[in-house]
Formats: sequence, structure tokens, C-alpha cells
Amino acid sequence: MGKTRGVIATPHHTATEVGAQVLRDGGNAIDAAIAADAVLCVVYPHMTSVAGDLMAIVWPAGGASPVGLIGAGRSGELATVEAVRERGHEDMPARGVLSVTVPGTVEAWGRLLERFGSVGFGAVLDPAAGLAQDGYIITRDLGDNLASAAELLLKEPAAYALYPPMERGMLLRNPDLASTLRDIGGHGINGFYRGDIAAAIAQAIKKRDGLITRQDLATHRSQWVEPIAFQYGDVTVYELPPPTVGLVAASFALRLEAGQEFRAARDAAYALRDRYITDPEFAHAPPEAFLDPRFEPAARADATPRPGDTIYLCAADEHGNVVSLIQSVAYDFGSGVVAEGTGMLLQNRGAYFKLDPSHVNRLEPKKRTMHTLIPAMAARDGRPWAALGTMGGERQPQLQVQVLRNLVDEGLDPAEAVARPRKAILVDGETLAVEADYPGAAEMARGDRRVKLMPARHSSFGHAHAIVIDGPGAWRAGADPRSDGSVEHVRE
Repeated sequence: MGKTRGVIATPHHTATEVGAQVLRDGGNAIDAAIAADAVLCVVYPHMTSVAGDLMAIVWPAGGASPVGLIGAGRSGELATVEAVRERGHEDMPARGVLSVTVPGTVEAWGRLLERFGSVGFGAVLDPAAGLAQDGYIITRDLGDNLASAAELLLKEPAAYALYPPMERGMLLRNPDLASTLRDIGGHGINGFYRGDIAAAIAQAIKKRDGLITRQDLATHRSQWVEPIAFQYGDVTVYELPPPTVGLVAASFALRLEAGQEFRAARDAAYALRDRYITDPEFAHAPPEAFLDPRFEPAARADATPRPGDTIYLCAADEHGNVVSLIQSVAYDFGSGVVAEGTGMLLQNRGAYFKLDPSHVNRLEPKKRTMHTLIPAMAARDGRPWAALGTMGGERQPQLQVQVLRNLVDEGLDPAEAVARPRKAILVDGETLAVEADYPGAAEMARGDRRVKLMPARHSSFGHAHAIVIDGPGAWRAGADPRSDGSVEHVRE
């Protein structure tokens, strides 16, 4: 195989280097993205995990439009409001075994490779397995997160043994995770969801009186979907449908474009989220309510605290493939539960469910919760023009749309578009957090007690990345300076 010309942007320089090497070895953008994502599951354990969920939008070479993949795991067959309440909880637990949902990532990797990849599972996972085996250098971001999560991780001996407090520059190894990645490389989806790894996950959950069974793992499937398309300026933007909050990002963007004030646009879009967004197999979310900026929701947005840690990356290649991919363990370090012997932290995506029986996103068996992960793509004149996205938990729609506006309204280069100062209404619905170098930030804070100034380039404003496609084999890309990331172009 010859070298593939292409570009990749990720939130960690090692992941970017691995993705670029896959392109150099002749793989395509989808191969490179999955290889980079697997590396992030190793080197950014506070942000993501092999036992997390994954969403992607892919514009395949020669395709007339993009396709979406929703790799969201479901609640267990034992998961009911009553089952959680019987275990002594009035609200859905944010951490621990009851917050665990079926891991969606590995199945999503497999489906993406099967449909669009040019190399096998083993080739894309081998670099990540090597890093887990031999060790990797802790960045300041990971070191800070290990320190702040020590109390959570201490509750689980297996988790604390893997991720004790460690400082920047130290070497962290995870041989169990290396074995898991090699097992997936050799046995694929089937081995993970129906073999020894599945047995280890199910055993870890059962031992802690959780709600997921071997059957839940064995029956898990990703879902191919048609992305939601809407016009913004002179581009067509593509977002994923429910259970993701892609419609919320669309609503927020369209309300800002219609001239609504930032806070009002956010409040309306998020109120719609809480009224409608859940697993579409359980309840329908009417797209027209989100895509009409004049539609006024009756209720206020939910103010439940929801931290979120996630990775976003994007890649493109000379063949015309473009991929926008986002993956997460939900909160930082997920549930805090490691399935013994696997090296994997299980996600706590179930924390987003409600125990209120009248809520659209109430906990029910085999259900996908309202999901914050939203990769995005944009087209101009019927051709792919940009891939973009950001981590940021429930703030993702606000952060992503600011990057979109920087690209479309301001015409900024992707590197500048993702670096520009950002702002966000916090989950309380009142506080407007603003990076200190945001234009007029000091005046905003002086004039409104609800404004909270934050340090410039603070990671709570997301790690955004973007690629703009200027033509066949011509790209510009940006990696967020708030992350440990980078961009790499593979040329002749």
C-alpha cells in the first residue's frame, strides 16, 4: 500500500501521531480516526474509555451525503426505576455500578471499519495496545484529573490500582488494557460482547449488584442513521438525531442566527431537550420544534449538575473520506468501576436517566439515554466542507455552535476558530461562564453578577477541533490549545 495523503486533528499529540502514521501506511481517514481514538482510550482515561460510547458522522469517498453512526449503549434488562429505588436511591446515581450502561464503542469501531475501513481491527488497535503495555507520559491535564478524582477512584480498589494520583511526566502503564485491545484486535466485536471480556464485564457488574447482564452485552448493536440537515448561512450543517442532542445544537444555532440573545437561545434549546430528547424507540422528538427558532417551549431547562469528559477528533483523506468522531466515558473516569482484568473503566452514561416516571428520559430496560455526544459536519454546494466538534458535557451544543459561527460567520481559519475565547451558560441556567480574554468579558462581569470570569483557554470550555476542506487533497485544520492536541498533515 502507498501513503495516503490526509489530515487528522485530535486532543492528544500521541493520538494525532498514531493516526497520521496509519495514513502514511496507506490506511484511510476512518482507519486513522479509530487508531487515534483507541490511543485516546489509553492516554486520556479521564476523558474516554474502550467501555464508553461513540458517535460518528462519515462522508464517504464519492458519497452524495454523510451517514451517521450512533454507538450508544443501552440500559440493562434489569434497569427499572423500582430497581434503583429498591437499592436506596431517590435520584439516578451519578457514579458506581447503577450508572453503568452497555459499552458502545467497540461495536461502533467494528461497524465503521467493516463499512468504510481499509485495514483490519488488529492494525488499528495495535499502537494503542503497545502504549498501554509499555506506558505513556502523563500530561498536566491527566495529572490534575488523577489528583481531583482520587476520592472517587479510592472507592474501587481495581480503579485506584490502575489510576493512583500521579504527576505530569511520570509513566503510566495498563497491561490489562493492552490485553483487552489485543483481544479485540484478534477476535473483533464478537469476542468483546460475547467472549471472555463480556464475561468479565458482566461479572464485575453482578458482583456489585448492577443491572446489566451477559444477554445485554450479547445483543448490543450500533445504529446507522441519516443525519439531521439544516441550513446555516451558506452551509448545510449535519447533526445526529436522538438520542443525541444534535437537534439542540441545531436549535441553538438557528436561534442565534435569527438574532436571539445567547442566554435566551440556550434556555429555549435546552428546555426542548428536556421535554423531548431520549431514545427514539421510546418517544418521538419532533424536529420541527427544534428547527423553528420561533417555537417557544413551555418549561425551563433542567438544572441537574452534569460534568462531562469526552474526546473529539476529525480526519480527512485524499480519496474524499471525511470523519467527525466523538467518544466518551461520560463523567471524568466514568462510573469509577473497572471490570477486573480488563483495564477498562466502565462508563456512567446511565447517570443521565431520570427516576421520575413522567419524564421522557426516565429509566427503562434496554433504553438509550439522552446523549450529549454530537459530532458535526458541514457542506457547501453539495460537497463536504468542514468537520467539527468539541468535548464539553452538556455544554457541547453551546461550544460547538460558537466554533461553527467562527468558521461560517467570521470566515476564520480552523486553528483560529477553535482557539477563539468562548462562553457558556452553566447547568444552573443562571451563570454565564466567560473566558477572561473573551471580548468585553471584564465589562460583562462588572455589569452582571451572574457572569463568572474563567481563565483564558480553560478546558471547561471544551477541546474543539475542526477541518476545512478547500478541495481534493487540500485541507486546513485546527486543534484546540485548551487540549494536549495537535494537527498533522500527511503529504507526498
